Amino acid sequence: MQILISEVKSWLLEAGERLKEALLDEKLQVDTKLSRTDLVTNLDKEIQDFLVGKIMTFDPKAKILGEENGQDKLEDFSGRVFVIDPIDGTMNFVLEGENFCIMVAIYEEGKGVLGFIYDVMKNEFLWGGPSIGVYVNEERVQQTKYLSLEEGLLGVNAKMYTHNIGNLQAIGDVSMGIRMCGCAGVEFIHLALGRRAGYISNLAPWDYAAGQILVETLGMTVTKFDGESLNLDEREFCVAAGPAAYTQILKLSLENKEGY
Repeated sequence: MQILISEVKSWLLEAGERLKEALLDEKLQVDTKLSRTDLVTNLDKEIQDFLVGKIMTFDPKAKILGEENGQDKLEDFSGRVFVIDPIDGTMNFVLEGENFCIMVAIYEEGKGVLGFIYDVMKNEFLWGGPSIGVYVNEERVQQTKYLSLEEGLLGVNAKMYTHNIGNLQAIGDVSMGIRMCGCAGVEFIHLALGRRAGYISNLAPWDYAAGQILVETLGMTVTKFDGESLNLDEREFCVAAGPAAYTQILKLSLENKEGY
């Protein structure tokens, strides 16, 4: 386990340096996928290839689920599976040069064992899992304070909030305020470190896998809006929160099921 952790951390740090250099060189090649706001760059693809290469050298039998390069489907989660998001928050990466993360989750026989989220520009690295606890850089995260909606900020997806999916506007009204940063990794870091009461978004497996492992290790809950388990094979409306806020969010969301 310690060797695996050390290896993955070194891969993400090296990948982060590549991204920093690319931003300085200003040689990004930007394209779109499903829409004009669904961006992908040459770096998304190159970083995923870099991580896959490292994984295959370390463990040739491992399976890969990743956002790019045709690796976005997986038949099953038997054995060891790495879930990769090479640049979470690509639009932020392109337009802001910050507020993006590299994320890797590791599953063993269908169970999440390790999660890694690296906020490259802030040098904030959240990592860990159920058997070892959660760390930010090299400092262990103590029991996170679970905020109720009334006590904390709520991270939300902009489109979901605008269209009031799952009664999200009413949920936001109960909170101290909403935040839309456009990066699941950043939001999961905020949640893990007690900066958010909860996080609600529309996420693919590579967006939530690492974060789910980490915040659940800290005693929080990550599910679909209806309380059902996430299935790791498609984009889903997700809620992540500590006990009080989670209960509040589900109660309020079920009062208006329209849109999900």
